[in-house]
Amino acid sequence: MNRANASFDENELRYLKLLSKSFPTIAEASTEIINLQAILNLPKGTEHFLTDIHGEYEAFRHVLKNASGTIERKVNEEFGDTLRELEKRDLCTLIYYPRERLAIVKSRESHIDEWYMITLIQLVKICQRVSSKYTRSKVRKAMPKKYSYIIEELMHESLSDPNKQAYLKNILSNIIELDRADDFIIALCDLIQRLAIDSLHIVGDIYDRGPGAHIVMETLINYHDVDVQWGNHDILWMGAASGNDSCIANVIRICMRYGNLRTLEEGYGINLLPLATFAMHTYAGDPCNAFQPRLHFADDKYSNRSTHLIAQMMKAISILQFKLEAAVIERRPEFEMADRNLFHNVNFEKGIITIDGVEYPMLDNNFPTVDPADPYRLTSEEEELVAKLHRSFVSCDRLCRHIDFLMSKGSLYLVRNGNLIFHASIPLNEDGTFKSVKLDGVDYSGKALLDKVDTLIRKAYYGEEETPEHSFAVDYMWYLWCGPDSVAFDKKKMTTFERSFIADKATHKEPKGHYYTLREKESVCDMILDEFGVKGRNRHIINGHVPVKTIKGESPIRAGGKMLIIDGGFSRAYQSETGIAGYTLIFNSHGMQLVQHEPFTSTRQAIEHGVEVKATRFVVDYTTQRMLVKDTDNGEEIGGQIAALLRLLEAYRTGLIKETIKG
Repeated sequence: MNRANASFDENELRYLKLLSKSFPTIAEASTEIINLQAILNLPKGTEHFLTDIHGEYEAFRHVLKNASGTIERKVNEEFGDTLRELEKRDLCTLIYYPRERLAIVKSRESHIDEWYMITLIQLVKICQRVSSKYTRSKVRKAMPKKYSYIIEELMHESLSDPNKQAYLKNILSNIIELDRADDFIIALCDLIQRLAIDSLHIVGDIYDRGPGAHIVMETLINYHDVDVQWGNHDILWMGAASGNDSCIANVIRICMRYGNLRTLEEGYGINLLPLATFAMHTYAGDPCNAFQPRLHFADDKYSNRSTHLIAQMMKAISILQFKLEAAVIERRPEFEMADRNLFHNVNFEKGIITIDGVEYPMLDNNFPTVDPADPYRLTSEEEELVAKLHRSFVSCDRLCRHIDFLMSKGSLYLVRNGNLIFHASIPLNEDGTFKSVKLDGVDYSGKALLDKVDTLIRKAYYGEEETPEHSFAVDYMWYLWCGPDSVAFDKKKMTTFERSFIADKATHKEPKGHYYTLREKESVCDMILDEFGVKGRNRHIINGHVPVKTIKGESPIRAGGKMLIIDGGFSRAYQSETGIAGYTLIFNSHGMQLVQHEPFTSTRQAIEHGVEVKATRFVVDYTTQRMLVKDTDNGEEIGGQIAALLRLLEAYRTGLIKETIKG
């Protein structure tokens, strides 16, 4: 090797030659370095954290549209006291729901052209404000193509500039005169929403009891930059889509329990007729009192007849669930869950069950499909029903598309900008050390455990069928839902059986794993953060999963600020326990802010009356010096790109690589 190339090894030269294809000249490489260096000195983009949506799509979409108050704050910063509070609220509502709000304004406003002009100027100013931390290139890519030239002209010129006033106002006047004002306003509002948030983190549990998980999924699929940290309910649906019959039964039972047939039938086209037919026949004349659905927060109204049918269906699928789970438990003794098989402890003649030596009366003793001599055996009718439900789930194109999205954009955890983000738990021993969990005959703990489980989840969905590895992975999806050492659950047991058949609430308790108490300690959080390689002075663990009971004085900020619990509280069923509608988190260039939300009424109220969800902000971290792109993970990547380009320049200047100058 000669002296000219002594500082370059063969691998680096090979890489630089590939890089030169994109930057074939010194001028182009230099220009890119200048651009990247400039980006490093822009303010950090805003990250938005939401968790535990639980299918409550209306509240979710509203929080997404208002960016947890970010847009309202931008409007206040821009207009301050120059607009009345009512005017600012109306402007915010227009930005959130432009199509719907325009229809209302046009029905009320007698001087619509004047309103158009004022509103267009206001929206342009907000656009300028929310785009100020981005490059022109990035903003241009976010613009609707049909208006990109006009919007760019309006955004990068000042209406107060006397040299441009006539030019810019002529553009706005023509938009109005050509009857394009409505469409242009909608485009501007959509752009503001797009630019208000740079990236969105969903910290688990899109699915559960709410009526519109499928709507939430469609929204996320179309979002510009999103990642998902899977929650236990997401994994349950992923298990159902992977063909785990126990997961399928649990999914259906939960939907029945909360009267959420909309997600199953309308969202995914799951055929529930076989279950309804089976339930009506099997439990004809049975009041199914122990299986009455909780319809307090159901979006649909049900007649007494419909409610009774749902109760029958819930009982049928519950019995089926216990039988299917027993088969998994028998097939997988390594799960160590034999104590969850309880039907053989029932004295069907006396109507009692014995658990841990204590006898309890059964709330229901009508089990026409349960053979006391072999209580976990499926009847031929149940086998047929399971097969039909199985086909409905695994062959549903829309569900497969949604699970594909969760696989591509999701993971069990994420490390981003000094934050470790995961939904539920990392199993710990009582002394605060990482708990060892055996999988496939190998012990895993800490980060290695989550990495292994992530692999198993993907193997269950994508793996080659009819192999031992795939079969285990599919069974493990159910374990993740309710297993003692599950990273998505981490409780001693799930007491669905007890809650279904025993009145004594002492049997309903589900003791939590040590993580849920030890995470209160700063030293434990530091140990976990170190395990995952999280760096930075202000680093955090961000969890969802467990509702923060603010009404009882609980705080979402724990362990000296190292632990943030932001269960979204979107589910209306939790709000009586928490006293609020949960928390979301904003992480912008100024620091972190927790946003405490009051319950959302309805989209209609928000549109018609400009009702904004009341929210309280808590500062978690605040920096006097704004955080720049160079301070982020993306900045580190850009720094690596700059270093590579500088080496390319060196290779050009030493003649190791020749410029390609187009003639």
